[in-house]
Amino acid sequence: MEGHVLSYKYFTLDEFNCQETGKNEMKPEFLEKLDELRERCGFSFRITSGFRSVKHSIEARKANGGGTHTKGIAADIYVSNGQQKASIIRHAVEMGCFNGMGLAKTFVHVDIREGEPVMWSY
Repeated sequence: MEGHVLSYKYFTLDEFNCQETGKNEMKPEFLEKLDELRERCGFSFRITSGFRSVKHSIEARKANGGGTHTKGIAADIYVSNGQQKASIIRHAVEMGCFNGMGLAKTFVHVDIREGEPVMWSY
């Protein structure tokens, strides 16, 4: 639909802008799934990293030319405790569409990459 601005229940698109370039090429299908994940978890999500340009310092160091953040299909969600981490992971697994999940001390990474599910820690 020409001129239609996508809207989400819990997010504004600018929350996902690249922190170094300001670009934003987030995929609507990812944001719709993230909106549903937020609904299921029942607590606010603060996005610490959404879209990243291939020129972003983190992505520029990657040998493959950039990861899922550069494809607009990933986000890092700030967490303040283990219950939030567990809730995000549990609901993401139940939904069955988040095939990439990473656990860090202060955030959980989720993405909708294709292929076999993978999980890692930072």
